[in-house]
Amino acid sequence: MKQRKHDTKRRKFLQVAPMALVGTSVMPHSSNSSQVAGTSLTPKTIGCAELVAGLEFSESERKQILPSVENNVERYAQLRQLELTYDVEPATVFHPYRASNRPTGAATPNAQLPVSSADQVLVRPVIEELAFQPVTVLSNVIKRREVTPTDLTRMYLARLRRYRESINCVVTLTEELALKQAAAADRELAAGRYRGPLHGIPWGAKDLFATKGIRTTWGARPFENQVIDVDATVVERLHDAGAVLVAKLAVGALARGGVWFGGAVQNPWDLNQTVNASSAGPGAATAGGLVAFSVASETRGSIISTSNPCGVTGLRSTYGRISRYGVMAASWTMDKIGPMCRSVEDCAHVFNAIYGSDGRDDAVVDAPFEWPPKRSLSQMRLGYVQQEFEDPPPSAPERERELWPMWRPVWASALETLRAAGAVLQPIELPPFPHRLLQIIQSVESAALFDDLTRNRELDSLTENGSPGSFRSSSLIPAVDYVRAQRARKLLMREMDRLMTTYDAFVSPPRSEGLQITSFTGHPALVLKAGFAQGVPVGVMFTGRLFDETSVLQLGMALEGSTRWHTMNPELG
Repeated sequence: MKQRKHDTKRRKFLQVAPMALVGTSVMPHSSNSSQVAGTSLTPKTIGCAELVAGLEFSESERKQILPSVENNVERYAQLRQLELTYDVEPATVFHPYRASNRPTGAATPNAQLPVSSADQVLVRPVIEELAFQPVTVLSNVIKRREVTPTDLTRMYLARLRRYRESINCVVTLTEELALKQAAAADRELAAGRYRGPLHGIPWGAKDLFATKGIRTTWGARPFENQVIDVDATVVERLHDAGAVLVAKLAVGALARGGVWFGGAVQNPWDLNQTVNASSAGPGAATAGGLVAFSVASETRGSIISTSNPCGVTGLRSTYGRISRYGVMAASWTMDKIGPMCRSVEDCAHVFNAIYGSDGRDDAVVDAPFEWPPKRSLSQMRLGYVQQEFEDPPPSAPERERELWPMWRPVWASALETLRAAGAVLQPIELPPFPHRLLQIIQSVESAALFDDLTRNRELDSLTENGSPGSFRSSSLIPAVDYVRAQRARKLLMREMDRLMTTYDAFVSPPRSEGLQITSFTGHPALVLKAGFAQGVPVGVMFTGRLFDETSVLQLGMALEGSTRWHTMNPELG
């Protein structure tokens, strides 16, 4: 595995994204970590550490454990002399299911799914009128040879250049690769080979996904020139499906917040409004008609939290559904991947192309995906979080609290639309669990990933989102409490198991306790437009059982098929 040199120190350390990429050796390196100073430790030093750990020892107890603490400190220093490249993840693997509920059945990614019969699209002299069409329409236009993949690709590349500055969602245009892939798609069509609904469809990748020969910046200035010598599994699979990669899209620095080294991403619906989530680039590019679809990652809600204000349809897949090989980790035990599209059916097609194990990411579990669904809404057991549709959750910021009264009529209309489509909705309450206490899981795992660069102060130039300070504070979280948080997480998983034994899926606002809870439990979720307030989209979220993306997509189809919101797009001028 090769990588071009960086313009900062110790580039050998900076190899690739932290998922199971290849077998990487662990080599000693000359870290700048602090020297072993066992002789400088005193009982008083241990007393200071007690304050951080929430412990209290007597003076005699401190003296008694001092030799063991000194030995541990020496081991810590020796561990820091091992070079752990970014593709080395912890030996432990998280599974969102309990042993008795392990999913069964075979996954068949890339199997041909039926495409709904799209309305006839008359290709006028201005091909740009296709910019906001969903994949289902574009694929039919391509299949009927009314437009070529190359023409479609050139159109999206032109839009990416035109709105690059105003939306600020593009890190790297992959024009050379895109035109090469589009030309290959043209040749295959001419030869009678059609790969399926993504054949010749231009797409964008969140700039955490490794792309061979093209920089992958992770949104952070210290990695601005990083080039990783592999393609992420998602990139490989979309290439195999015939899709055309046109851009690497903005990600908040190191997947924290929405600000990258190029600044903040603007919402195409209101260019004075920024998008404050790490998947801001994919969401804005898809909403603005700069790509036909995009693929992003989510740790604590960025796919949902970006899709909502951008008015796109975002599918956060079950943890362990899609390989994270070649994707920078924000949290090894929490990161999920999913598509961001312009329709529910588009999400189904993209998901179908990328899900399933690849032999590289140990967390991925093979489970079947059924599309189209084979049961009616009336046969599903559905809940809705009644309280959240009425009052904002305690975690909602003040600005959202002010908007809640304007959002209520939108949600009420969406619920009535679902009922009219045959859904029987029962009011439910989410588990009353202090899930915010589990945030230290992500904090510790992120800090561990960037520990060397934090100690060597190579991240001091990273001012976006306060990452260096966050990593420093997280490095002081006791290991015992990290494990305690993981054990508490298991309690939350049991609570959600009990709820989802009763219900196939439930409905809630996108900004909800449900989003926060399922960030830890790994359940799938879908968000899509349900209406507008003050000219900006308002979404609704569907959460389903583990490995049951079908149910949330089915609910989304029911809402989308009875409304016109998905056909409305921003006017960029």
